[in-house]
Amino acid sequence: MALHGAPSDEEDHVLVQICGLPGSGKTTLAAAVADAVPVVALRVDAIEAAMRRYDVPPEQSGIAAYSVMHAVAGPHLRRGQVVVADAVSPSGAARDGWAGTAAAHGATLRVVEVVCPDPAEHRRRVETRPADLPGFPLPTWDDVRRTAREYEPRHDERLVVDSTRPVADLLPEVLAYLGLAR
Repeated sequence: MALHGAPSDEEDHVLVQICGLPGSGKTTLAAAVADAVPVVALRVDAIEAAMRRYDVPPEQSGIAAYSVMHAVAGPHLRRGQVVVADAVSPSGAARDGWAGTAAAHGATLRVVEVVCPDPAEHRRRVETRPADLPGFPLPTWDDVRRTAREYEPRHDERLVVDSTRPVADLLPEVLAYLGLAR
């Protein structure tokens, strides 16, 4: 786990961006955070899956799903709630969207980047994980490799977590970084 920047002590409410490559462990970590503390948890894949059920083409549903997440997060942030956004966020434009949403609603943005540095383990996860969203195709290993080639390196303030470590070991550190430790 590597800390790139540190949280301030002045936060009332937070938009948490949990990002990283498909299959890296983002959703597992986001679920663990949501199980540990009261947050509004949003998953871009679930929104995109719903859009596809209504025939929104895949080439449009991804970008639209991010927009929906921003719109859904806004009212919760205005009420001072913590929102956890689980999405790959591979580009500067996607990341700027999270920063803009946080700023527009007076929230502090906290970024947790999930990495799986063991390529064999990452591939095993991608190829063996069960589909949990009806009608939503999980990315293949080739899709993940393509995303990795296009994934823009991050240089912003964030916590980087190695998902080859057990979630139970990561969770206290993540919650402390987010200012949600109990």
